[in-house]
Amino acid sequence: MLLSDVTEMPNQGIIIGLDPGSKTLGVAASDSLQLTAHPVETIQRGKKLAPTLTRLFELFDERGAIGIVMGLPLNMDGSAGPRVQSARALARHILQIRDVPIAFQDERMSSQMAERAMLEADLSRARRAELIDKSAAAIILQTAIDRIANAS
Repeated sequence: MLLSDVTEMPNQGIIIGLDPGSKTLGVAASDSLQLTAHPVETIQRGKKLAPTLTRLFELFDERGAIGIVMGLPLNMDGSAGPRVQSARALARHILQIRDVPIAFQDERMSSQMAERAMLEADLSRARRAELIDKSAAAIILQTAIDRIANAS
């Protein structure tokens, strides 16, 4: 079920956050009270989508998640480009496998925020590359759960 706004997501239970990219899928999860989001994993995307979605649902089920918040990669001016179309297509593919609540969250600047935090933590370039996608997913998810809490 595609929600029109992230604030329609239930305000209790674990939510999975996604940072969709063309080569990777960053995954984060909230705690059950939806207070904090934490990075979980970066799934490498291959030519076929099925293995990526299989791993995503393994993570979803392991945590007993209730929904998904997916980053929506809008252009800086707020317009939708090809990356937005790709994120929406990924959501449709997820819904073909399982009808779970999915909401989109504006992800502009999430990767830059994650990169800045890792630079401040003095992480090496290799370590930053390893962590960037799941860290961006955590920032996207934290923004969403903060919005959900403020709407309650």
